[in-house]
Amino acid sequence: MIRKTDDATVVRDAAVDDAPAIARIFAYHVLNSLGTFELTPPTVEETTTRIASLAQRGLPYLVAVVDGLVVGFCNASTYRPRPGYRYSVENAVYVTDGFAGRGIGTRLLTELIARCERGPWRQMVAVIGDSGNVASIALHRKLGFRHVGTLQAVGFKLGRFADTVVMQRALGPGEATLPTNGQA
Repeated sequence: MIRKTDDATVVRDAAVDDAPAIARIFAYHVLNSLGTFELTPPTVEETTTRIASLAQRGLPYLVAVVDGLVVGFCNASTYRPRPGYRYSVENAVYVTDGFAGRGIGTRLLTELIARCERGPWRQMVAVIGDSGNVASIALHRKLGFRHVGTLQAVGFKLGRFADTVVMQRALGPGEATLPTNGQA
């Protein structure tokens, strides 16, 4: 599915051919920010594996494209591996350095939420690196996430300890109804 936005940004499913661009975008954040606590940027091959793994499990992985250039990506992954968490997902959203503040993150996360609401998932969790990451916190709040906790100084990167902010929002009916696939 492709959704074109009002400013010529196209949000679409990620493809294997997008792996180099996704790896480049993520490498910047790994090396220069607390938005992720990964310390070594994944290779293009590892990025390809991540895209394929999520697709195989039916989880959305999206990119934002402007003038043919991938300028951001987002995905939903399994919140936790234990079966009791199977109706909850965790999101990730990253935008190319220099493209922040243009609404790309909003468009990506909006589409990711919509895709997840069409699936079996009932809760989306954001684990945001660094309590000072005001842009990500504001993005999630704008799209209906609520702050549910802060884990203080649980990460160490770029020479300092950093918090993680946990935010959450219901998907579709949330916990108001049981799943209909017979696996309650």
